[in-house]
Amino acid sequence: MELFAALERDDYEEVLFCQDKASGLKAIIAIHDTTLGPALGGTRMWTYATEEDAIIDALRLAKGMTYKNAISGLNLGGGKTVIIGDPKKDKNEAMFRAFGRYIQGLNGRYITAEDVGTTEEDMNIIYQETDYVTGTSTTYGSSGNPSPATAFGVYQGMKAAAKAAFGSESLEGKRVAVQGVGNVAFTLCKYLHEEGAQLIVTDIHKDAAQRAVAAYGATAVDPADIVSVDCDIYAPCALGATINDDSLLLMKAKVIAGAANNQLKEPRHGDALHELGIVYAPDYVINAGGVINIADELNGYNKDRAYKQVAKIYDNISRVLEMSRTSGIPTYAAADQLAMERIHLLKNSRSTFLRDGHHAISRR
Repeated sequence: MELFAALERDDYEEVLFCQDKASGLKAIIAIHDTTLGPALGGTRMWTYATEEDAIIDALRLAKGMTYKNAISGLNLGGGKTVIIGDPKKDKNEAMFRAFGRYIQGLNGRYITAEDVGTTEEDMNIIYQETDYVTGTSTTYGSSGNPSPATAFGVYQGMKAAAKAAFGSESLEGKRVAVQGVGNVAFTLCKYLHEEGAQLIVTDIHKDAAQRAVAAYGATAVDPADIVSVDCDIYAPCALGATINDDSLLLMKAKVIAGAANNQLKEPRHGDALHELGIVYAPDYVINAGGVINIADELNGYNKDRAYKQVAKIYDNISRVLEMSRTSGIPTYAAADQLAMERIHLLKNSRSTFLRDGHHAISRR
């Protein structure tokens, strides 16, 4: 790939390649935009087929974090790390210690957290080398696993989407099809069950689906069938790109609201949802609860304060849906526009030179 052309196209600021032969570390840190503040984004560990695939994923995810942080009202920019390797076999302490030193070398331009393939324990190791990490275990005065906060935010966003589609935010009696029942989705199912929703679940790991059946009286279906089931709300909570040419022909849901990243295979599929009248809650808006929660750690974590901010995802989804309705544009485009408006507004207002700028982020 032509790396500089790719960076120029979406105006990325920096890409750092991190290598440590002794530990096997091969990491890519992508920083997209720091207009609003230091770039915050998790560290993903994955067995990428090629190095180019890893670079593309890091860039895509970093840009998504810029938009997610902006529309969530956080004073943070967007960044992301990918580590090339099998998280089940290739991890070791030296790898994360070396990675932590690379983060420290950025001197606060980038703050990391856990993501797919990494854990609280990994963040604890990184913390031994840098101040610029969140999502460590509660032993370190942190918020711990962000999955419950993500689930709470998706639940709030789903209620806002339901109100737009059905005239009421109540999910009682609504049939919700949940694709993937990992940590986030299992907690989401708890909220939905407690409100009286009817759950239809699937997961490539049958025991995960059966856990929701046992705990919440859900109905389990084959992974291939989840998109086509008769339901009111489809909640993609695992793989991305499940909204595509094939699924659009099968989908019966009136609302799409879930925790997965990159739910649209291509932007044109968001256009198709708009034309079909299906209410789509853009992924990076509705699944921002985790990043909102860990961002609160930067000022000394307070769970009540963090969850009050996460609850505002209801308002954020409502704003996106209202802009979509009044402007006649797809919801994904409305979300992008709202995020970029905030970035551009503050970019202009921050043009005045300060010798020593105000440091809103405390250091532990």
